Amino acid sequence: MTRRLLMVTGASLLLAACTQETQNQISRSIQNWTGTNGVLEVYAGDKVVRRFINIDKLTTASGTDDGRPRAYRYGYGVLDENLNLIKDGDEKKVYFEISDYATNYVFFENPH
Repeated sequence: MTRRLLMVTGASLLLAACTQETQNQISRSIQNWTGTNGVLEVYAGDKVVRRFINIDKLTTASGTDDGRPRAYRYGYGVLDENLNLIKDGDEKKVYFEISDYATNYVFFENPH
């Protein structure tokens, strides 16, 4: 029991010593491993015009030669054509890209 308490205390202290960004990276890597049920909504003004559901993660693209981050993100998800947050029989998983410059979007974990 004492050993377990010492291990938990030690892990807590190590995590507390990390910067916020490091903590976020650890959290994202755990989510990438366990997966999330993400939703991506794309807006035109105040109206949702596209929705992707069942997304595991969004990835920031990086250059092949220089490894530098690119100005877009990509992922795979089901195109929710009727915007009902449910994968219907005719809706398929697709690849998508989102530009940092031209698109207004929100990514969140599906609450349902």
